[in-house]
Amino acid sequence: MNVPRVIASGLGCGFVPTAPGTVASALTLLPGVLLLTISHSLLVLAAASMTLAGLWAIRAARIDGDPAWIVIDEVAGQLLALYGLAHVSMLGVLLAFLIFRLLDVVKPGPIGWADRQGGAAGVMADDVIAGVVTAGILWAVGSRWPGALG
Repeated sequence: MNVPRVIASGLGCGFVPTAPGTVASALTLLPGVLLLTISHSLLVLAAASMTLAGLWAIRAARIDGDPAWIVIDEVAGQLLALYGLAHVSMLGVLLAFLIFRLLDVVKPGPIGWADRQGGAAGVMADDVIAGVVTAGILWAVGSRWPGALG
């Protein structure tokens, strides 16, 4: 296995036999929460880094389509989803995970459009958009009902 494939597979977690995208999102929660407790800026920097690494890895490995083992997009999207939390709470992190996964699976509106674009940008964009939408939902809930997310 070469470096681009290792990166695209989320350091290999894309090769788990069942629900690799969900596994990658779940495993991203721990480092994401640690970054969130330090700084929202670090969280965004990590998400941007994962997005750029994913674009490079998918192109460098010359991967066609969006095979299930590519999960670097879920890593980037899940990090962005956590950005919508003002602070870490179990309920907030759980909702960030569940809403992000729901949007990634259902692919409504612009998420589905991005998924259909193909290429490295399409592979990455649907999850990045799902992460941003999730962050927006969490931010809106937290702004409207302070303390609702724990």
